[in-house]
Amino acid sequence: MKDQKRNETLELILAIEHSESANLSSSIVTEADFKYTDGRISISITSDSFSDMRARWNSLMRALVASEQSIDATNGGEKY
Repeated sequence: MKDQKRNETLELILAIEHSESANLSSSIVTEADFKYTDGRISISITSDSFSDMRARWNSLMRALVASEQSIDATNGGEKY
């Protein structure tokens, strides 16, 4: 990995496919920029420092994990 230069913006792009991707995408509205298309979420995070990028990544992952656990706990929102 190359050394980061001052004033250089970092970008992380993550693509997710999930059977409940519409529900997952609603959980990250306040966490990151994303596009939801045909069952796929493309997420983009930008930052000016590695420490800020790490914090944003952690927040994003916590939101996604909590959303997936909620979906699993409610059986995808389906009623019995």
